[in-house]
Amino acid sequence: MPKLASSAGRQRSAYTALIILTIIAGLVLRRVPLGLPIFVVKYGGSMLWAAMIYWIVAAIRPVASSGAIAVNAVLFALAVEFFKLYHAPILEAFRRTIAGSLLLGRYFSWWDIAAYLVAIALTAFADQRLIRRT
Repeated sequence: MPKLASSAGRQRSAYTALIILTIIAGLVLRRVPLGLPIFVVKYGGSMLWAAMIYWIVAAIRPVASSGAIAVNAVLFALAVEFFKLYHAPILEAFRRTIAGSLLLGRYFSWWDIAAYLVAIALTAFADQRLIRRT
């Protein structure tokens, strides 16, 4: 097996594990009463969601640079956030479900965008230092 393919396969496995861990952390943060301040729950959840998006893009494109992955993750996160401004009845019904709330969110927020940007930058930095280095 060529070295590049082997490396991409190992990275994809690492990213898949990180996707799962990030989802678990996000669900625990948002759904388990840990007694944390609402600010931490709200924006920590948003940051974990954005980190999950980064890991998903990285798993799809493991040989892309962390910068390219971050740009794609930011564009996707922005698209989802701005999509919250569209209020079709069927979409609103989905947003009221647990899955809709977790996947799409309910309300547009510039603060969420800030949380996404910070999270994706931190995740890209961690990716560069921990996964792509090895």
